[in-house]
Amino acid sequence: MSTAGDLKLLPKQWLEEAKVLFPVLSEFRRELHRHPELSMQEVETTRKIKAFLAEEGITLLPLDMPVGVLAEIAGASEGPTVALRADIDALPVQEETGLPYASIEAGRMHACGHDFHTAAILGAAVLLKRHAHKLRGKVRLLFQPAEEKGTGARVMIEAGALEGVEAIFGMHNKPELPVGTIGLSTGPLMASVDGFKIKVHGKGGHAAVPDAAIDPIVAASAIVGGIQTAVSRNTSPFDRAVVSICSFHSGTTWNVIPDVAVLDGTVRTFRQEVRHDMPDRLHRIAMGIAAGYGAEAELSWFSGIPSVDNDAAAVETVRNAAQALKLKITEAVPSAGGEDFAHYQEKVPGCFIWMGTSGTEEWHHPKFTLNEEALIPGAALFALTAVQALEKDR
Repeated sequence: MSTAGDLKLLPKQWLEEAKVLFPVLSEFRRELHRHPELSMQEVETTRKIKAFLAEEGITLLPLDMPVGVLAEIAGASEGPTVALRADIDALPVQEETGLPYASIEAGRMHACGHDFHTAAILGAAVLLKRHAHKLRGKVRLLFQPAEEKGTGARVMIEAGALEGVEAIFGMHNKPELPVGTIGLSTGPLMASVDGFKIKVHGKGGHAAVPDAAIDPIVAASAIVGGIQTAVSRNTSPFDRAVVSICSFHSGTTWNVIPDVAVLDGTVRTFRQEVRHDMPDRLHRIAMGIAAGYGAEAELSWFSGIPSVDNDAAAVETVRNAAQALKLKITEAVPSAGGEDFAHYQEKVPGCFIWMGTSGTEEWHHPKFTLNEEALIPGAALFALTAVQALEKDR
């Protein structure tokens, strides 16, 4: 009788079976691409994923959420539970690819490739289900809504999606990497994402008599440049960080100095210690600069997503599977973008990888495309990764 261990010796089998599945996975991905749905609105996407899984005989688990899917594949013997995660939401972007299966929903597009992630993990699920009699333990499947809002992972966790799970694996397509290549690294891969608002209080007056006013626009302009020292002079050059002001609002007309200026921005960091210190750093800099102009500043901080931080043992599991499949492995280049996969990693060890897709544009671009043949190594890699993760403690 075959055992789960036998599957480790047959990596070609995963790729060959994934190639056979490719037309089905490609068509499913294109169907999602034609009909993208925004965060927490993925009703039809959820229905389609459930129907696909049910047709394959994969068990759907109860999930007290209007969108999102939780499913599980049980092996023939007792063992651990590992999870594979895909995100399912699209973006408010008008598609400009000209593809025959381009979005028909005005102002909505899968411009970040979540349709690809979903189809690839569905492919892995089919492969695992077909060999379930050889598996030890269980594979949990998470199809998560609202990644783009950074809220979906928390909702899934609160709904019990990680109960009993010992490790989790996920991916993001990487346009600049060719198909058949993955980006893999231990430690921080994607940045934490936090927001802040700075209100600068001055004294309004006539634009022709600035000496009788305290101009908050001038003070706020100085703060925009000054807070960059939170990175260049307050953060070690060996720690990566980004501070960006993305919104500046003040005044209502051309000849009146306003009372208040408001700045909105984001901070991206990769280490918890740096993240922890940033609110105080920005507050001190903003207060000091404002005081120099006779104004006052107040800072509000909005904690968001932590950094994606890959566990060494989970990375090794993916590396072994990729090597068995003869995929090219390159050191993953970290991104200052955020990913709420990090919330899962706060609960259980996990690994998030870059999956090469030979794309044409960067994420969120209206002409974003990818090479669908990446579905083949994507499905095979995550199926074999799950198998090896289940066998790891034997």
